[in-house]
Amino acid sequence: MALKTDRIHVDSQIDFFMNETAERGKIAVVSTAGSGSAMDDAKQLATVTYSRISGQKPLGVLMCDMVDLDLTRQHENWHKEEVQKGGKVTIWPKCTVVTNQVYPGVTPTAGQTAYLEPSGYISNALTQTDSSTAETAERYKVGRFLSTKDEDGYAKVSVNLP
Repeated sequence: MALKTDRIHVDSQIDFFMNETAERGKIAVVSTAGSGSAMDDAKQLATVTYSRISGQKPLGVLMCDMVDLDLTRQHENWHKEEVQKGGKVTIWPKCTVVTNQVYPGVTPTAGQTAYLEPSGYISNALTQTDSSTAETAERYKVGRFLSTKDEDGYAKVSVNLP
């Protein structure tokens, strides 16, 4: 489980598809932008794997588990918010969530800025070497931490993306 149940959201996006497996609670980024005018444009792809060099922008918190199931043997578990790889995802760009998708080895404190890290993790500081400029830091800022990590590794994060 990557998200606890105490969640508040202001905005939802349901117009992106995802073609990979991923765990909810990570930050999704734009993989390819479609036309923007159609709700079912298959070119509107999100991903949690990205490269900072490519300039991909964060979208928000992924709210469903992306799974790769053999649908001839079992179906998605809708009660667990599972979505088959290639399906539509729910993304919250403005929300407060409690997630364990904090970058490994990072110990945030309340009030610190939350940044996007590789593989959709959240950190209190940019860890890659290309993070030296203020412009880069602002590009990957996703919100702020509202707590430290608890004994299970979960932290409360306020995400506020345009």
